[in-house]
Order: sequence, then structure tokens, then C-alpha cells
Amino acid sequence: MGLIAYIKSLFIVQLLVGFVFVVSGLIINFIQLCTCVLWPIDRQLYRKINTRLSYSLWSQLVMLLEWWSGTECTIFADQATVDKFGKEHVIIILNHNYEIDFLCGWTMCERYGVLGASKVLAKYELLKVPLIGWTWYFLEIVFCKRKWEEDRDTVFKGLAQLKDYPEFMWFLLYCEGTRFTPKKHEISMEVAESKGLPKLKYHLLPRTKGFTTTLSCLKGTGGTHTHRHLHTHIYSITLMFALFPFSVSAVYDVTLNFRDKKVPTLHGIVSGKKYMADMNIKRYPVEEIPEDEKECATWLHKLYQQKDALQEHYEKEGSFPGPTIKPPRRLWTLLNFLFWATLLLTPLLNFACGVFVSGSPLLIVGFLIFCIIASIAVRRLISVSEVNKTGSTYGKMEGKKEN
Repeated sequence: MGLIAYIKSLFIVQLLVGFVFVVSGLIINFIQLCTCVLWPIDRQLYRKINTRLSYSLWSQLVMLLEWWSGTECTIFADQATVDKFGKEHVIIILNHNYEIDFLCGWTMCERYGVLGASKVLAKYELLKVPLIGWTWYFLEIVFCKRKWEEDRDTVFKGLAQLKDYPEFMWFLLYCEGTRFTPKKHEISMEVAESKGLPKLKYHLLPRTKGFTTTLSCLKGTGGTHTHRHLHTHIYSITLMFALFPFSVSAVYDVTLNFRDKKVPTLHGIVSGKKYMADMNIKRYPVEEIPEDEKECATWLHKLYQQKDALQEHYEKEGSFPGPTIKPPRRLWTLLNFLFWATLLLTPLLNFACGVFVSGSPLLIVGFLIFCIIASIAVRRLISVSEVNKTGSTYGKMEGKKEN
């Protein structure tokens, strides 16, 4: 182990990195709270400010992936598709197999200038998570409880609110609804068999309702829906989009894998472990996707069958087919982190030196307690992404849910 790798593995160093992220995040959240006064006055200014504040926080995690761990991301896509990155509103469909799949997605967002404006259809529980959920709230992220009867109005309202968003936006959807595990896969394939759908080997059965709804809203067209109660919502949203130029122009299907069958973790990234990520990206113009809800759901199921075949190819060949592109990492993430580290660690280290020089047992014990609390807070934030601690109830009611 080299000296730099050893330094990265030290808990005290990881704690300091975590301290910078947590404290800077709290500062950013406070500034975001203050910007709320702009919402009724100038909504676009509010959004532009919060986009950049969010970038300042999320780019620190991207910095960990790109500069701290040195993880490399290779894109498998044609040049025509890559040329459109960061120049259009899109919906991203990403497989949900790894703890850091979101981080690899953010890396691509950062390299093509849409990190601050990236969106996701997130589970409601994350709204309560400090830094992550709070920042997403100010970014107008749509939170749902994954129960359609409860989520319908919330999702329609949240998506309609994005109709005039001023920045190019990548909207991430985990259509599988939860992260892949063998147990969830077993349950999901039982559901697939009961519905007469082809079984998948590497993915869970996609939940089509979130995708069809998001596509209909952000595309700005209602289509022909089977359920009558959707007509009023879609019609009103269509009128809104007639007044504003925003619309999603494509769906990017992204399949992520890691070389040598590595299973990366966020803790591994924080410890400086390097991974090699491969991302196969295919662009589907929205004009090619059916507007009818049932036909759109069928299209999504076929897409996941294709994703499964692509994953099978990767398992056998160790690579995706097609041309490769390695977009260069940018200095902005590193410079942003160094700014926050200088701002926050300089007074902290000066204070720590003063405490130990003073020789006061009370001050020393108090400072150590602070360090313990900080380490627990950082560990809890990391645990949010861990596969075995997702807290999902997937499968308990799957047989009764409509896909």
C-alpha cells in the first residue's frame, strides 16, 4: 500500500472529509432556506441559485468518486447520442444494482453540466434524511410513497411544477422501484410469472406506472389513458405545457456494470478504492415511445428484456458492445471541495490544537465527544446507500399491485 492510499484509509482522514461534507451541507441547506423568500418574487432566480448550491454539495460526492478513489467511468454509446448530452431535457432509466449507481450517474451529470439540475423520483423516506432529503426538497424533487392512490396527486403536481424549469434537466427513474437483491428478484419473478410476463435474470420487473406518468407529464402530452380518472390531470398539464416551452425530448436507457465483477460500496469509495465502471447508454426519442398507457407499459417491459440481454452479454464478454467514450473529469469538483475544506478545516484544526495545548480535561473530553458524534453522523449518512439497509418492504404486496 502506497503512502497516499494509506492516508486515504485512515479513519481520521475520512472523518475530516465527512466533516467537510456534513457542515458544508448544513450551511448550504440554511442558505437554501433563506432563498425561499425569492420563490413568490422570482421563481427562476430561486431555481438558478438552488441549482448552483446543490451542485456545490453533490459535486463533493462526485469528487470522492473521481479524484479521491480514482474510479473511471467509460461510456458505451454512439457519438451522435453523446453529442446531445447536456443539451436537452431527458428521462434517465438506470438499473438499480449497486450502492453507488446514483454516484456514477451524477458523475455523468457533472461532466455534461447538468448535475445541479438533476432530478429523481425519490421515495418519501429520503425527505427526512438531513442534507440529502433537505437539498432535494429545495430542488423541487418529487417524493412518493410508492402507493399510487396516495402518490397520484403529489406526482402530477410535482411534475407539472417543473414545466418551466430554466436549466437542462436529467430526470432519473429507477423503474424497478428498489435496489436489486436475490430475494427481491425471486419475488419479482413470481409476479412476472403470475402476469404472464417474460422473466428477467438480472433485473426486477419494472413498475410501469411511474414511468408512464412521468413521461406523459414531462413530454407534455396526455395520450390515450385507460383510467378515466387520469384525464383531468393530464389535460390540465397539457394546457400548462402549451404555455411553456419545456418538454422532455428523449429517454436515455442506461445500464451500469463494474469490471471484474466488482461490487463497489460507498464505504469503499470513501476508503479510496478504485473501480472501473462501464455505462451503456441508448437514446430513445419520445416520438418513438407509444403515448397510450398500456402500449407504453409494454414498451418498458420490452426495454427491460433488452437490458437483461445486454447484461447477459456483459457477464459473458466482460464488456458492452459498441464504441467507447471516456469523457474527461473536470477540475470544478476538486476546486469546490478544496474551497469548503479550507473554509471549514482551518478553524477546526486551530481549535483542536488549542484544546489539546490547553490541557483542560473538560475541553479535551468535550472535543472527543464531538468527534464521536460526527463519526456516527457520517456513518449513518453512508448507511443510507447500503444494500442491506435499504429498509425496503418490496414484495409484501407485489402480487396486488398493478404494473
